Amino acid sequence: MSDVSERPQPAWLRPTIDYGPLVVFLAAYVLADLFVATAAIVVATVAALALSLAYTRKLPTLPLVTGILVVVFGGMTLWLNDPVFIKMKPTIVQLLFAAVLFGGLAVGRPLLRPVLGMAMPWPMSERGWTLLTMRWAFFFLAMAALNELVWRTQSTDLWVTFKVFGIMVLTVIFAMAQLPLLQRYKSGEPE
Repeated sequence: MSDVSERPQPAWLRPTIDYGPLVVFLAAYVLADLFVATAAIVVATVAALALSLAYTRKLPTLPLVTGILVVVFGGMTLWLNDPVFIKMKPTIVQLLFAAVLFGGLAVGRPLLRPVLGMAMPWPMSERGWTLLTMRWAFFFLAMAALNELVWRTQSTDLWVTFKVFGIMVLTVIFAMAQLPLLQRYKSGEPE
């Protein structure tokens, strides 16, 4: 008997949840200002999570954590009329991801395995998972530092461009740079 509490996820749902609020943020920023964009991303994030819950009857962990931080820091930005909070949000998210990954490594559990293991085209050795987790943890630390550098030294326009495009591009480049490690530590043929 199958579990009726969870439905399969349509192919369009994950990109909508992950990138929809970001598109709304950028559009609102271009059309208005950072405060309107902040309000828009808060609403779009809550709507994206509600959409996920309606379709799959569950909330994905990473978008949920990010969503909570968007609501908290976006709410503080709007309530205190201070853009610093929304600019700090990517730093907090990146530091949180790094802390979780480093914490897993500290207790001997590379936490990328349960997150990415099912999506991997082949099994990977324990050493490979440990190295991959460590690399991602350091990447998140570097991205937190880079966000701080950008928002503290550059214009809001440049920071928005970095938030919307720069973080995504750097993440894709970093992920692709990990392909040799994945190949080196694969432990068998695809299942």
